[in-house]
This record gives sequence, structure tokens and C-alpha cells, in this order.
Amino acid sequence: MDLSEFLKAMKEQQAVIDGSELMLMFHKLSQDALKITNEINNKYNTPEEIRELFSKLTGKKIDETFRLFPPFYTDCGKNITIGKNIFINACCKFQDQGGITIGDGTLIGHNTTIVTLNHNLDPKFRNNIKPKPVIIGKNVWIGSDCTILPGVEIEDGAIIGAGSVVTNNIPRNCIAAGNPAKIIRRIET
Repeated sequence: MDLSEFLKAMKEQQAVIDGSELMLMFHKLSQDALKITNEINNKYNTPEEIRELFSKLTGKKIDETFRLFPPFYTDCGKNITIGKNIFINACCKFQDQGGITIGDGTLIGHNTTIVTLNHNLDPKFRNNIKPKPVIIGKNVWIGSDCTILPGVEIEDGAIIGAGSVVTNNIPRNCIAAGNPAKIIRRIET
């Protein structure tokens, strides 16, 4: 299996069966990501070097407006798509196999976790995995210590309060907070 086949399977939300070729690709990509994140996290890098390493991690050119404060963790990297003027603060963890898309102007606070995989509920098949993408719109602000769960879309202009667990879609220009995150008000623009 090559990277394009892997990404196609993830886009189609194919189940990842334990021991399958798809699962083996998960493991290969995780080893590649560990090497690159080790370079990001274990020495000082200039902003230019961070962008170069992040481009290598994602396999996509990263815009010069991108900012990242290490450490940063991912167990794939190749299914992250980010826009311009993105800021990712320290200690964030992206489980991106299922796909993470981040729109222009988004700010992601310390220690945020974005999850795109769920295990099978049936104990006999618990090692099987189901991917679902996370889509974060433009000009979103995610506070520190948030968790965004598989299949969630956070629309343009939304704010996620610190410490929130986002289990459902958040509409445009809304502030959501809590566990699970609930809309607490709209932002008048």
C-alpha cells in the first residue's frame, strides 16, 4: 500500500482491520512521524526550520505564516491540511489518520488533542479502527486543554473554551465550552 491508497481509504472512512495492510501502513507512517517530531521536539529550530520540518511531516508545503511552539505530537502527519496564518501552541497532539483540516487564521491552545479514530465497540473486534475527519474552519480559536473528537466540524469564527471536550459540530461564530461542549452564546459580528 502506498500513501495515496492510504489517504483514499481514510477519506472513504474505511474500517481499519487489525492485521490488515491498512493497519500495517498506520504503523509505518507512525514511525516516520516519530522521526520527524523527534527533530521538532528535541532541539531548538528556527521558525523557518519548523516550517520545513512540518512540511516534511505533512508531505505538503506549509505557508510562511505558520507558527508552531514545540513540543508537537502526531502518530501520522500525512493527513493534516492547514491553511495560512495558523498558530499551534505547545504540547498539542494530533491523531490525524482520519484527516484534520484547519482553516486560515486559526489559533490552537496549549495541550489540545484532536482525535480522528475510534475503536470498534464490540470487544471481539476492539482492535479494529474507524476513521472520521475533523474539520476546523477559518478564524477559529481553540482554548488550552481541549479535546476534539472524531467527525466534529467547528465552523468559521467559533471559539472553544479552555478544557472543553467537543463531541458535536459547533456552528459558525459560536462560543462553546464544557464537557461535553455546549454552545453558550453567539458572537455578534
